[in-house]
Amino acid sequence: MPLPPLIVIVGPTAVGKTDLAIELALRLGGEVVSADSRLFYRGMDIGTAKPSAAERRGVPHHLIDVANPDETWSLAVFQQEARRVIEDIHERGRLPLLVGGTGQYVRAVTEGWLPPAVQPDPRLRGVLERLAKDRDIYWLHDKLRLLDPLAADSIDPRNLRRVARALEVIFTTGQPFSAQKRAAGSPYRQIALGLKRPREKLYQRVDLRIEAMFARGLLDEVQSLIEKGYSPDLPSMSAIGYREAAAVLRGEMTIEEAKAQMKRLTRIFVRRQANWFKETDPSIRWFEAGRVSMQEIERFLRENL
Repeated sequence: MPLPPLIVIVGPTAVGKTDLAIELALRLGGEVVSADSRLFYRGMDIGTAKPSAAERRGVPHHLIDVANPDETWSLAVFQQEARRVIEDIHERGRLPLLVGGTGQYVRAVTEGWLPPAVQPDPRLRGVLERLAKDRDIYWLHDKLRLLDPLAADSIDPRNLRRVARALEVIFTTGQPFSAQKRAAGSPYRQIALGLKRPREKLYQRVDLRIEAMFARGLLDEVQSLIEKGYSPDLPSMSAIGYREAAAVLRGEMTIEEAKAQMKRLTRIFVRRQANWFKETDPSIRWFEAGRVSMQEIERFLRENL
């Protein structure tokens, strides 16, 4: 029996994946499954560039707004929910499009990762989180880099939950976190396409997006989250933009300083994303945004479905 199809769309932040996915879903009878960990959380819309209901153009989107900011969606939970959603889309005769720039979330689905069988240790996790708070979140990431450089390269230093989890697994098993990633193989027939732009043009789009976030009310969004009781120290609020906006609201940073910090960190994030999805990967068909027509991409997909 042939494996069910799954279209996978990858590429760096701000490259244009969302618009492409929506247009392809309209043309091919598809539904979008988000693999962007920033989009899980309700009320975090502007700072994550979450597509609005109007921008989604009637295309069903899954795994967006599935948790409150103080809830934790682990990689294992995401993988389980993504598989459930994709199965449901197939059962309804529709075509799933897995879309995102969070490399480990995409790979967990497409490669059938089996997360390390290590139960959470709340006491150890608490110690690690206190160390990060007392010293510096980057200090904890530096310790991970000493123990497991491969894991450190794949984890955002600001993502305290994932940094702490990697260290927790290392301390519990005595083995590198990166060495414990097992794969069961994909249950799908995958057609993967990557969207790219020249790096300088991509940075320009990033800068414009960040300017637009402040114009649309990022500070008001963060103020509203804080008033609802969501601390800027929550793992969900470690997404680029939220800590900076909170610092502006506390008077610790000017708006221009926050913008500059966000632009710098996003550039680092873009480079990290490139480590997950390389243009030399033969399993991904890359297209350059702005130079390729939608008809060409659609033709490629129809020929391979």
